[in-house]
Formats: sequence, structure tokens, C-alpha cells
Amino acid sequence: MLTLPRFTFGVGDRFAHQAEAQLAAFERLAADGVVVSPVWNKSNREHSFIGSEPASVRDAASAAVAARKWPHPWFVDADHIRLETVDRFLDSSDFFTIDVADSIGKPASEADVAAFLARHPELRAPLTIPGIAVPVPLSAQTSGTVAQSYLLACREAGEIFRHIRAKHGDGVAIEVSMDETDAAQTPPELLVILALLADEGVPLQTIAPKFTGRFNKGVDYVGDLAGFEKEFSDDVAVLAYAADRYGLPKNLKLSVHSGSDKFSLYPIIRRIVERTGAGLHLKTAGTTWLEEMIGLAEAEGDGLALAKEIYAYAYDHVDEFCAPYATVIDIDRAKLPAPAEVASWSGSQLAAALRHVPANPAFNPHMRQLVHVSFKVAAKQGQRYTDLLVANRDVVAKQVTENIYDRHLRPLFASTRVRA
Repeated sequence: MLTLPRFTFGVGDRFAHQAEAQLAAFERLAADGVVVSPVWNKSNREHSFIGSEPASVRDAASAAVAARKWPHPWFVDADHIRLETVDRFLDSSDFFTIDVADSIGKPASEADVAAFLARHPELRAPLTIPGIAVPVPLSAQTSGTVAQSYLLACREAGEIFRHIRAKHGDGVAIEVSMDETDAAQTPPELLVILALLADEGVPLQTIAPKFTGRFNKGVDYVGDLAGFEKEFSDDVAVLAYAADRYGLPKNLKLSVHSGSDKFSLYPIIRRIVERTGAGLHLKTAGTTWLEEMIGLAEAEGDGLALAKEIYAYAYDHVDEFCAPYATVIDIDRAKLPAPAEVASWSGSQLAAALRHVPANPAFNPHMRQLVHVSFKVAAKQGQRYTDLLVANRDVVAKQVTENIYDRHLRPLFASTRVRA
């Protein structure tokens, strides 16, 4: 299979205009001595909203890599694909995020669960795993309960993987995503899940569990930081054990979805990565779209006018735009400024309200989240929006590059002790 580097970082480019600006951030980090490979991602749902095709992601990424002469690995992710959506991505993707969240909780048969437990006696008693202070609390009952909830999801992942391999060959990297579900997976549950995936022959190199706490779109993590640190550390240990015990790829690593802007988690993740030598995949998506809006605001003139129009429309349709994202946003509508107020703002005022700098009193996380989930408004503008991106390319690109490099890549990776 295609082997992923130790560090990969997912970037979304919904309107396919910022690949060079994104790549410039990775160049800056490489100049600091740390190579992180960009993974351009765009889901089937986003393609449907925008009216684009998967080939457009590879085309934009390829053009940026050629223009900037990027000498390191890079990838294109078929993001959150299922069996019914994967085919349109086969020709343009080499990284496949298999999403099986909809099958989690569908009960497997008692016979299948019993057969799984018979194959894995190590999961029927407390298990000592290097890197975890106390034995992992497993039993036939607890592992059987996990298997009953996840066996069919892992079987589906196997089916999708075999379909990809039959059509695409072995030159792909596989991620399995289980984050878009209600309940977080504990480290013991993650171990059972990895055994299930190994039984299915899925050579996953990265897995995206659902962590505890809230990973709201475009804003910081909400939850117990000490609890997350223990959970993430234990997950890293579980992955290392599972890779060795079950014959999974040795570079198996955690993937943090909705990882953009989780500033309070970055020092934790960085410490664990440094201490253990683990790899990391962190995925962002809507961050670049927000930076486009910030850039248009900073540009003043027609760019600022359109940014204000987009916000006003989103404000008037808040229920429509927020409903699909109810579990991953937390907006206090009383703290959303009225469009009439925003109409009087300067470009720098609007940019400051949207730019994620928590120490700035002008930053408005409620406004940022609403704009984050309202990208369909820009899509409806069509060429008017993209023409303004082109006309204001330099100021928009500056926001995109600085956001990825200063607020994401450097806090996560820029260290004399972290090397790919």
C-alpha cells in the first residue's frame, strides 16, 4: 500500500482557489526543519453543495505543487466516502477516508460476536499495554458488547476497502473514520475496533475515533483537557499495540477530525507526539473558507460588500444552515450582531470578528461558527464570489497562509524534537 509519512495535515479548499496559499504554509514549516505532508480533502457532500467534481481537487493541488515545486509527498483525500459514493473519487484520490458511522450500533449476530471472541482470547481479560499505567479493563462481556456494536461497521469498512483495491489497486492509503457518531470511543473500545478491522483485512494507516468533549466547527475544544490528554495518550499506546499484535501497518496513527482551531489541544498533542514518537493526521476543512471571507473583508470595496451580504443572508437563514451541524456548533444567537450593525463595520472590524484570535476582544466565536456552516451562500454567488477571490488574491492568500502556518502547523509541529 501507499505509505503515509509520519505527519499529515488535511486541508480543505472548497472553492479550489487557495491550494498555493495553503502549500505556502507547509513550505514555511519545511524551512523550519519539519516536513508535514498536505492532504487536500473534500467530501461528497461538499462537492454536492458546491457543484464540483472530485477531479477538481487533484487538479488544483497538482497545479499548486507544480507551481511551487513542492518536493515532498502530498495526497488527495476522498473524504468521508461510503460504498455508494466512492466510485466518483477513484480516479482522483490516493487517500480514502472510509466513513462507517451510520453502521455503528447496528447489532451483529451472537454467532459472529462469539467467533470474534474465540479468535481473540487476549480481549477476554484485563490486558497490559506498554504506555498505559494500569491494565486495560477488558473481559469477554465488555469486548463482546463492543464487538456487537462495531462488528458490522468494521465489516462495511472491509467491503469498501476491497472495492477500492479492486478498482484502484494498492497505491492508496486508508483511513477509517468513526467520529461522526454520538458516543466517544474509549481506548479499550478502540482496541476491539482495531482487532475487528484487522480481521477484515483493512490495512488502515490512520483511524479517526470520536474523542470526548466537543469539537465544534471552527472554534476551540470544549471539554476536560486533562481527560483528553490521558485519552489521547492511551489511544496512541493502543494503536502501537494493535499494529504489532494484529499485523496492521507499523505507521498506524491517530487522526483528529474537526481539528482546525483546537488551540488548547495542540500543546497536549504535541507533547504526546514528542514523547512517544507517534505520527499524527489532523484534518481541517472549513478554515480556508473562513479565511477567504476574512480576506475579502480586509480587501474592502466589493469584497467587503459581498462578505457583508453573505453574513446577512446567513443571519436571516440561521435555522436552515445550523440544523445539519447542530451537534458540532454552539451558537448563542443573542450574540450574533444584526446585519444592520455589520453593514456599518469597516473591513478590519469584520475580519477581526471572524479571525480566530481568542485574545482579541473583537473576536466573535458565534459569528465565526455561523459563517463556517454557511458556505453554500458563497456557492450560490457562483462566479461573482470566485472572481472576487481572484481580484483580491494576494490579501486572501495572506490570510490563508498565516492561519495554517501560525495558528495550526507551528503550534503542532515546529520543534527541534519533532521530526518526520
